[in-house]
Amino acid sequence: MRRLFPVTDQTSASPQERDDREWSLDELADAYAYPALKADGHWLRANMVSTLDGGAQHDGRSQPISGESDMRIFGTLRALADVVVVGAETVRQEGYRPARAREAFAARRAASGQGPAPAIAVVTAGMDLDFSLPLFTSPLVPTLVVTGAAAPADRVAEAARAGAEVVVAGDGVGVDTARVVRELAARGLRRQLTEGGPRLLGQFVAADALDELCLTISPMLVAGGAQRIAGGPSVTVPHRLAPACVLEEAGFLFTSYRRI
Repeated sequence: MRRLFPVTDQTSASPQERDDREWSLDELADAYAYPALKADGHWLRANMVSTLDGGAQHDGRSQPISGESDMRIFGTLRALADVVVVGAETVRQEGYRPARAREAFAARRAASGQGPAPAIAVVTAGMDLDFSLPLFTSPLVPTLVVTGAAAPADRVAEAARAGAEVVVAGDGVGVDTARVVRELAARGLRRQLTEGGPRLLGQFVAADALDELCLTISPMLVAGGAQRIAGGPSVTVPHRLAPACVLEEAGFLFTSYRRI
């Protein structure tokens, strides 16, 4: 793993002198630490992967365009978060399971006042979810189902019976994505991470609710009709972010851009 930005003495060293070893989980956690938050503050970051030609998936899943280092960073970002926010379609396609406690991050989470693992918050309008899955029936931390006030009442009741906590973040059937962030923060889940999918990320972008994008650029080409990392309607004015960190390993670029 090499740090390309911010530039340091090590960054500018000759290829033979650069730090190409595998970084420890502690080093990754330091590189991706959340910024200090005010008492009433919150921070929403996204973690996505994209190929060189802009594909966020291959055959409907992100795993084929990922790699070993990407998965280590994926786990690190989860371990730093209070809550992982994900869309219902991604839950169905990627086979989401509950977040697990990881001994490597236990002391860091305890020092930050966090529980053993992040909660998973599933954003859904139609509540078309299988509530018999372990994500709902046996998580270490109760899974949250985020929906609108007019969501199907029978499905809301089924979610509650399965042990999920239902969070209302919209006045109609769907959700207000800016309100999702606020409702989770009000429950003490202020360090937020979204893993998409593209439609949910696009909604966060459109609502100007995204504070940081952690984007892995995979050295692959997929062509075809693969989705981009963010979908939905275009914003009126492009949102500009500033680079915070760029790492490289095995041809993958691991970038972080933050709100200016």
